[in-house]
Amino acid sequence: MKDDDPATPSGLRALLPDLAPWRVSRDFRRLWVSGLITNFGSFLTFVALPVQIKEETGSAAAVGAIGAVELVPLVVFGLYGGALADALDKRRLILWTEAGLGVLCAALLANALLPDPAVWPLYVIAALSSALVSIQRPALDSLIPRIVPHEHLPAATALNALRWQVGGIAGPALAGVVVVYAGLGWAYAVDLATFAVSVLLVARLGTSPASQEAAKPSLRSIVEGAAYAWRRKELLGTYAIDLAAMFLAMPLAVLPFLADELDAEWSLGLMYAAIPAGSLVVGLTSGWTSRVHRHGRMVAGAALLWGLAMAAAGVAGNVWLVLLFLALGGCCDMVSGIFRGAMWNQTIPDELRGRLAGIELLSYSVGPQLGQVRAGGVAALAGVRASVWSGGLLCAAGVGLLALCLPKLMTYDVRTNEHAVRLRDQRSAAAADAATAGAPPANG
Repeated sequence: MKDDDPATPSGLRALLPDLAPWRVSRDFRRLWVSGLITNFGSFLTFVALPVQIKEETGSAAAVGAIGAVELVPLVVFGLYGGALADALDKRRLILWTEAGLGVLCAALLANALLPDPAVWPLYVIAALSSALVSIQRPALDSLIPRIVPHEHLPAATALNALRWQVGGIAGPALAGVVVVYAGLGWAYAVDLATFAVSVLLVARLGTSPASQEAAKPSLRSIVEGAAYAWRRKELLGTYAIDLAAMFLAMPLAVLPFLADELDAEWSLGLMYAAIPAGSLVVGLTSGWTSRVHRHGRMVAGAALLWGLAMAAAGVAGNVWLVLLFLALGGCCDMVSGIFRGAMWNQTIPDELRGRLAGIELLSYSVGPQLGQVRAGGVAALAGVRASVWSGGLLCAAGVGLLALCLPKLMTYDVRTNEHAVRLRDQRSAAAADAATAGAPPANG
């Protein structure tokens, strides 16, 4: 194809996000807007919760312990949630878990309004929230390939990530102001309002029943999904690299203490927003991602650069340099996430998507939760700055070693990978059958 071909993106248009999923799928539009709204509110709580624990205890280890209490529900319910997503109507599962998360947010608000708020409910609610999110996310992730055409899945992954980053910037930035000047209660109250709106939008999604080949939720079905993931070494590589990057180099638990150490308490909201801001830059210029075919190399290279950026943030003594390196890390994390998602969505069969989404949830969620424990523990032993830079260097070294040990990941090409080709052919055949039968396009 020549560069002057009208079908070839060029200039600024080649960088802008591909909006094709928005145009072709009504349910994708509704799900995207719902996620944007609830994500904005959730990031308010994401900042407010550790700040409240810090105010009540003054302990970095106590803040890092949030990751510990969220870990067990994440593992148990993430795997079981994947099995549920394959066996039940995905829309109904998303709707009820979203409503449950709203109830837990109301409990945080009630506790914050007490004359003497208790600390233990914060950990209990964090654990229950982790369980509900772990049940919901596999259903959300496995729904996308059903409502978006196969060729538009990389663009859908980029748009979904962009949605997260918009909330990740606006939420923490606003939370830093709200918590300081209005109080923790207001942060929780706004989050509760966003859940109410999100539930109304999710209720308007079309039904998404289980496929005929789907297995009933059971330990055996979970093991079957894990066995499939183990056989797919390129998928296994994406899980391993993301776990290493998040466990070793995620600094979020110590950001309140890093802001204090730099004598820049005002910068806390900006620190939480910096990583999503960097990701947003990539999301807004993600048009190029649809033209990349060797996704595995992009996953590994971006994760390695994420670690180096976090190491630089730990070394930098100027708060603006810290914010810059956090933002650069966000850019790298976004690139890695886009291509991980594209590999998952374009190669996993429909009857296994929920269970594999549960495993994916563990790969990109367990790492940050354990990373909070690691960051808080190292900060308590060696100092906040050492916690950040040492984790970044260990991440870069770990990802480099994994890349050497995972040749199937590094040689992955979406044009020739047998699983991607098979799924692409199946989707094309299904579309042709629907056209022949005169069926209307889904979600148009």
